[in-house]
Amino acid sequence: MTDSPFPELKKTATIARHGRPFDDPKPPPSAPVWAVIQGFASYWTLMAAIELGVFDALREARDRTPADVARRLTDPAGISPAALTPVLDALVAMGFVDQTGGRYSLTTVAERYLCTDGPASMAALVGVAPGPHENWTRLAATVRAGTSGSPIERDPVAFYGPLVTATFPTQLRVAGRLSVALGWARRPALRVLDLGAGRAPWALSVLQHSPGSTAVVNDIAGIVELAAATLADHGVADRVELRAGDFHTIPIEPESYDVVVLGHVCRTEGDDGARRLVERAAAAVSPGGQVVVADYFAGDDHKRNGFGVLMGLTMLASTERGGTVTHGQMYRWLRNAGLVAIRLLEPIANNQVFVANRGARS
Repeated sequence: MTDSPFPELKKTATIARHGRPFDDPKPPPSAPVWAVIQGFASYWTLMAAIELGVFDALREARDRTPADVARRLTDPAGISPAALTPVLDALVAMGFVDQTGGRYSLTTVAERYLCTDGPASMAALVGVAPGPHENWTRLAATVRAGTSGSPIERDPVAFYGPLVTATFPTQLRVAGRLSVALGWARRPALRVLDLGAGRAPWALSVLQHSPGSTAVVNDIAGIVELAAATLADHGVADRVELRAGDFHTIPIEPESYDVVVLGHVCRTEGDDGARRLVERAAAAVSPGGQVVVADYFAGDDHKRNGFGVLMGLTMLASTERGGTVTHGQMYRWLRNAGLVAIRLLEPIANNQVFVANRGARS
């Protein structure tokens, strides 16, 4: 074997790994490992900035120095500009804030998504989207046990109440774009069934786009009341019937609805539960009607669409039976339930929606 032309480099790169020497003159980059480690810091920096009110303060600041921003934060004890500056600099590195000459300003991303009254605010979502934070510190124990030691099903209202409130703006955008794409505005008097509706962004979007439409909105007691408040705030409560209860067991009239929605509920139910929900939705839709299934789907090989893969892991960490739902699984469940013209749409990034039709009677 020919000697290396870089003997000193080879010597330097030969180190001990787990007690074993190895020869690695050109190691692979460690950047992917550091990206995950720093992701932990990035998440908690964003959490702290939202808790402190940094984004709202930056929007209102005049000279936009750390001292000016610190004065506008809500903490009654006062915030040290010296302590705030590293947070602002980290937000610059993350792309949420700009900095020029020691003065800071919001990027358009932060204005839209991280100010509490931004047009598509995700400020409330940041804290609740991963599920209970402590469940992540116990993930190894969950894997050993095969199930979460502290699943959200033990107190679903406590978790889902903040979650459905936080996800409402984003899901209303998804539903609104889908409403336009599917032409619901041209179809008056639709009958809608929204199962596990949360604050009912899907039912609301149909009612807003389709004149004379009516909806049955379902969720568990304690959550369905939140839907009622949202629908009343938007002036459509008189066109809605609220139906509290478990979406697996509540009475559903067969072939009675033009649109049946399963919005971000299938991944919480496990394979058997999700399949049964799809079958219930298919049985409820009328001939010529549509079943809509919104979720964070993973690729069939569990490699593609990392967003959906990690959402499946989130389900393992914090639910009794939830997990990953793949594109192939959902397609087969819809097809086997007798639905046709199945297609996958993505109204906004990372928010995918299956739409399937119930064939008209011959």
